[in-house]
Amino acid sequence: MATKKKQASSTKQGTLFPLGAPNAKAQTLVRPATRPVWTENKAKLIETYLRLFVMITHHGVYIDAFAGPQQPDKPDTWAARLVLMSKPRWFRKFFLFEIDKEKVQLLEELRAAQPAPDKKKKEPKREINIFAGDANEAILRILNERSIRMKDATFCLLDQHTNQCDWATVQALARYKTGNKIELFYFFANKWLPRSLAALKDRERARKWWGNDDWEKLRDMRPVERAELLAERFRTELGYKHAVPWPIYDKKDGSTIMFFMVHATDHPAATGLMDRAYHKAVISEKDFKQVAMAFDAAPPSRGGSS
Repeated sequence: MATKKKQASSTKQGTLFPLGAPNAKAQTLVRPATRPVWTENKAKLIETYLRLFVMITHHGVYIDAFAGPQQPDKPDTWAARLVLMSKPRWFRKFFLFEIDKEKVQLLEELRAAQPAPDKKKKEPKREINIFAGDANEAILRILNERSIRMKDATFCLLDQHTNQCDWATVQALARYKTGNKIELFYFFANKWLPRSLAALKDRERARKWWGNDDWEKLRDMRPVERAELLAERFRTELGYKHAVPWPIYDKKDGSTIMFFMVHATDHPAATGLMDRAYHKAVISEKDFKQVAMAFDAAPPSRGGSS
């Protein structure tokens, strides 16, 4: 038993966290993509990371602000579906938001198709909440109702297309907890952002999205500069200990960055887990078990990672 724990500890200190503990200077850099993640694989990346997330927490709350499928004919690109199907089934509570009526119906069908908890595997009873309408309004209402406990390990996906997520919503999520904040994946458009902002007629929409009138400056900035500016705002304005922008590429040419996915977290292990998930893109089952074993060597943090 001692030998097994020693091996697991070595795994945790070595291959699990190849970048080491992030420091302030390192966090300002967009992570290099030795194995690029394509837009088609981003839902699988999210699901892969969250599998590691629950291996630490042994429970969890999942919030998805734009939960409907972006490509209904491609179910493997639907993040909410992959997370609901993911094993171990330790996420207990889901808050799924969608403004499109047809996609709301698909969410209802997805919820109805969920199997009952497997008692032999000690799977918890799940609560899947679906909200039709503007996620910005609904999320604020859920937070004001204190529907999430302080000790619940909570993850929120903000997979907007361009400017649908208000900065006030991000602020409310970041300020909700008194301990470790709600962990976030925030999608920041890149390829079409300058063109979209230049053609935007609703200036108030841009101001709500960016949180101030500085959004116009984004058009003249380089992509990496924009991503680093946003990550810095997560650290300074919102108070996250770690915020790293990860590029998501267009597979057609292999070099165009479609999005930056900003990972904001207070948990010291989370950036290492994200590095592991990203550079594997679709982590192998053998590699996943190796990562899980490293955390099994220590008592689980049931108080939550977020």
